[in-house]
Amino acid sequence: MRYWLETLGCPKNQVDSEKLSGRLESEGYERADRPEAADLVVVNTCAFIEAARQESIDTILELAEARAVGARLAVTGCLAERYGDELAAALPEVDVVAGFGVPVTLGTKGPLPSFDLLNLPRPPAAAPWAYVKVAEGCDRKCGFCAIPSFRGPQRSRPLDAVLAEVDALEAQEIVLVAQDLASYGRDLGERGIVPLVRAVAGRVPRVRLLYLYPSDLTEGLIDVIGETGCAYFDLSLQHVSRSHLRRMRRWGDGDRFLERIARIRRAHPGAAFRSSFIVGYPGETEADHDQLLAFLSEADLDWAGLFPFSEEAGTYAASLSERVAPELAAERLAEAAELQDRITARRRRELVGSAVRVLVDEPGVARSHREAPEIDGVIRVDPALPAGSWVDVVVTGAEGPDLEGRAA
Repeated sequence: MRYWLETLGCPKNQVDSEKLSGRLESEGYERADRPEAADLVVVNTCAFIEAARQESIDTILELAEARAVGARLAVTGCLAERYGDELAAALPEVDVVAGFGVPVTLGTKGPLPSFDLLNLPRPPAAAPWAYVKVAEGCDRKCGFCAIPSFRGPQRSRPLDAVLAEVDALEAQEIVLVAQDLASYGRDLGERGIVPLVRAVAGRVPRVRLLYLYPSDLTEGLIDVIGETGCAYFDLSLQHVSRSHLRRMRRWGDGDRFLERIARIRRAHPGAAFRSSFIVGYPGETEADHDQLLAFLSEADLDWAGLFPFSEEAGTYAASLSERVAPELAAERLAEAAELQDRITARRRRELVGSAVRVLVDEPGVARSHREAPEIDGVIRVDPALPAGSWVDVVVTGAEGPDLEGRAA
């Protein structure tokens, strides 16, 4: 029996897919080289915003059309968890709709036994790097986010379980992910994110953290990230206007964020910064938007993702009446994105002539501490350099988000 697994959405979904692949292979399945050759086609979906839901539906329909005669189609992930009954009714092409914690088994039509997807074992990493999900769910109540409604409250994995997975992956770089990474361990009543980072850093050459809520970026966490040699700070800011952040049910303001970024740069001059921002959330005024533009100019972030507001049923934002017209939101988004693209390109050009240590991901493609896998730019290197090797390179050129490097 052969399977094909299509993964959509965030790195946390990719971790789930790798664990599901391991489960299927332990039951005798082999990975197919294309969906048309599979006996079982699985789509691990995303439902974070409307665009992601539409992409998931489109992918399901495309694979339903492409699958071989007699092959079964299973849908799992966020869309299945959040809209399972509606999905099953609307898509008769799908044989199984399975939310989190249930396995996809060929030939099964009735209720399925449960298992703990979060703690399933994984095979060794296929690339020199790997995501490791250290917790599931979230305890925060951000106004725009529906994740707690279907992922549930935060559930951290025991430290020993995380470290065992790190060892089994045999990767050169581990990227720690969770819905609220900096809150890791609070629900366990012991330890926390700092001991976790320090322990993982003792096992692999590079450890990277994604999705840090700004109020939890403590001095201790800043210091331990710096100690790892990968001073990469992914701060989930979402906006900078204090009053607007309160409407978002978020902490902080632009001045606090700038102070924290400046403190990190003083301690770690080579630090890289990424953040994400929502444009067009209900109640956003022109003054709020101007504050965001001013912040982007002053913060000088290496990377930033800018997203239009997407109304999610059941969230606090869905009850707000002060809507931003879609055309105005699109204009603001384009203005902010153009500004940030110029900043990113300039910061990349400023690296020309510098020496950096890179991990080669695949022939011709490498990353330093400044580039997270899959979301940031890359460094183009000699294709003869073997994947998984560490190389000192001199940056010789820049084009947009990407750099060119020559072995030193």
